[in-house]
Amino acid sequence: MYTLSLAVEIIVSILLIIVVLMQASKGGGLAGSLGGSNLGTTFGVRRTSDFLTRTTTILATIFVVLALFINLVVLPKGEKVQESVIQSSPQPTSLPPVSQPAATPPAQNK
Repeated sequence: MYTLSLAVEIIVSILLIIVVLMQASKGGGLAGSLGGSNLGTTFGVRRTSDFLTRTTTILATIFVVLALFINLVVLPKGEKVQESVIQSSPQPTSLPPVSQPAATPPAQNK
């Protein structure tokens, strides 16, 4: 389920990128180089703009809804608690403290 949802999300994101780049901006955008000029002659300039705007809105909505669906429904709920590497390592055995030999004062020469 997760893999299918993720694949659909990737396809929607690629389509959204393409549609956004096809829209004509003040500088002309990539609409002319990606075939936007052919779309303008087919649909008319006004209808092409409306079509691309509507498609962008629909794809963006699908993208956000699908992202929320994946996050809230498909992903695991975090029921498993993982221990860290430090917690899972065996605890060191406590050794008795090493006794230090008593310090003897240095011998005094007479």
